[in-house]
Amino acid sequence: MPSRPDTTADSTPEGYVCLCVIGPAHGVRGAVKAKCFTDDASALAAYGPLQTAKGEAFTITSVKPDKLGARLTLKGVDSREAAEALRGTALYAAREKLPPLLDDDDFYHDDLVGLRAIDETGAALGVVEAVHNFGAGDLLEIDGAFYPFTKAVVPQVDIAAGQLTLKPPKEDEARPPEQISEQISEHTSEHPSRQKPGGGE
Repeated sequence: MPSRPDTTADSTPEGYVCLCVIGPAHGVRGAVKAKCFTDDASALAAYGPLQTAKGEAFTITSVKPDKLGARLTLKGVDSREAAEALRGTALYAAREKLPPLLDDDDFYHDDLVGLRAIDETGAALGVVEAVHNFGAGDLLEIDGAFYPFTKAVVPQVDIAAGQLTLKPPKEDEARPPEQISEQISEHTSEHPSRQKPGGGE
C-alpha cells in the first residue's frame, strides 16, 4: 500500500479523534494552514486544547477559512519557523468532547479504518487502510486501491461487526495508487473526524 502522508503522529491516541492536520505556515507571525476533518472548521477552537499523538497540547486562538480547510493561530506559536516545525502534525480532541453522531450514516474516520471489506456474498475483499479526501470526494483505501465512499459503492457499514459491504465499481472507477500518488504527496489526510457516505444508486 502507498505510505500515508508524513506526519508526526504515529497513531491516534486512545479515546481521541483527529480534527485536523497542520499544513504549511501562513505569513511570518506563526499562523498555519490546516486540513480539517470536522463539519464546521470554525468550531475547532471550541473543543479546548488539542493534543498531538505525543501528548503536546495546543490551544487554537483563531480560525479563519482557507481553501485547504482553515487558517489557524496557535497559542505560543508566533514565528514562521515555529509554524513550519509543526507541519504535518495531527491535532486530536477527546472523543467525549465531540458531538454525538445522530445519523446512522455518520461515522468517525477512525472507526472506519481497520474494518474488513466484504462483497455482497460475504467474501473478503481486504481491510480499510485509510480514508482520503483530495477535494473530489471521499475515498476508502482498501488493499492499495481507492474506492468512492458513497452509498452505491459502500451500501452498508457495520461498526459493531467490524466490517463494511463493498460493491466494487467498474475497473476504471477503482483507482490504483499510482493515479493518486501525486495527490497524496500534496495533501495531508491523517484519520479524519467524521464522514457520511453520500449518493445512491
